[in-house]
Amino acid sequence: MAAIDLLPREYGYVVLVLVLYSFLNFWMAGQVGRARKKYKVFYPNLYALESENKDAKLFNCVQRGHQNSLEMMPLFFMLMILGGIGHPCLSASFGILYVVSRFFYFKGYATGVPEKRLTIGKFSFLALLGLMVCTISFAVKLLRD
Repeated sequence: MAAIDLLPREYGYVVLVLVLYSFLNFWMAGQVGRARKKYKVFYPNLYALESENKDAKLFNCVQRGHQNSLEMMPLFFMLMILGGIGHPCLSASFGILYVVSRFFYFKGYATGVPEKRLTIGKFSFLALLGLMVCTISFAVKLLRD
């Protein structure tokens, strides 16, 4: 428990945002599972082929929305965990922005019109930038102390 004593009390907000994103990820995975049944794209195929499935683009947009979120997850988690040590409230705020914008990123992508992913989803990149600043600030503080 000594390590917990070293973390700021507000770090709990960071932990809660990480759990919230995990719930979002499970929800997106469920959406892909439903799309697999609806558009008849069976395992082990990751994506549908347009030559074999008239709904390939619709399924692939749902799959791609989740896949992109999985690709970005390690970066988001790392920035939240590290930046949150030095700036827990600010990092949690950027984290909430990230989670909400990723929800809309997925919803927009899942329409089958990929451009709709950026309507609100584009703010996830702003949130990541904010988290990068928090993490860099924490690193500089460590180097100065």
